[in-house]
Amino acid sequence: MKIYLNGKFVEKDQAKVSVFDHGFLYGDGAFEGIRSYKRLVFKLEEHIERLYETAHTLMIHLQLNKKQMMQAIVDTLKINQLDDAYIRVIVTRGEGDLGLDPRKCKGNSNIIIITDKITLYPKEMYNKGMEIITVPTVRNNPEALNPMLKSLNYLNNILAKIEANNSGFCEAIMLDHQGYVAECTGDNIFIIKKGELFTPSQGRLRGITREAVLELAAKSKIKTHETFMTRHEVYIADECFLTGTAAEIIPVVKVDGRVIGDGVPGTITMDLIKKFHLLTAKDGVKY
Repeated sequence: MKIYLNGKFVEKDQAKVSVFDHGFLYGDGAFEGIRSYKRLVFKLEEHIERLYETAHTLMIHLQLNKKQMMQAIVDTLKINQLDDAYIRVIVTRGEGDLGLDPRKCKGNSNIIIITDKITLYPKEMYNKGMEIITVPTVRNNPEALNPMLKSLNYLNNILAKIEANNSGFCEAIMLDHQGYVAECTGDNIFIIKKGELFTPSQGRLRGITREAVLELAAKSKIKTHETFMTRHEVYIADECFLTGTAAEIIPVVKVDGRVIGDGVPGTITMDLIKKFHLLTAKDGVKY
């Protein structure tokens, strides 16, 4: 495996940054998870736009412009000869000292691009649906660390994932600081009620797959709502599913022990999955 590291391709065991890097010391950086399907990088421009938005808010200046970053990703896929891949783009503030002050970071930010394959959930869950729970750890307060930032600080999500795993589940709902459904530990959440689609409007990441699903639903004449959502509304939904770059679209059939709908993946969910797969086969940057 060849890793892109600050303009050069290096072997996996040679891809190294300083232990004084602020990304390592403090999670001071941003990242993106991107997928390619049959040599098409899905929604590459949207992912890069979100990466640069996060870096802008964090005041991290990247030495590559957006076009150059996209080319670096394409080159990394080519050199690794991957037709279907998961791409992780990581940017950090760079090397500093043991203090917090970002002004102490010298030189350019670090840019690391890794490509590999990924399987987030077992295949049977996509066919039969998955069961999830709500965990005590709430999503970050937007006034503390905005969930819209895809930063390297994912401890909030990891703590929630640990709670899910300790209870025997691989995914969990996180509420926001007001008690409304925000998102899951790594995915956005949707429900369907009486043929209409609902998803949280607050406390969550601006998911690229989430936006693709909203567009697909609109084209299918499904009425969509971005709104405040309670757990009660999730429990009484006709269908439920999660979305994410790594997860794609995965049905949910039970939440906190409550069966969703008929207890099997719903017809609207399965239709959206089919249309999403068709979209990934034609919408992307070719390499």
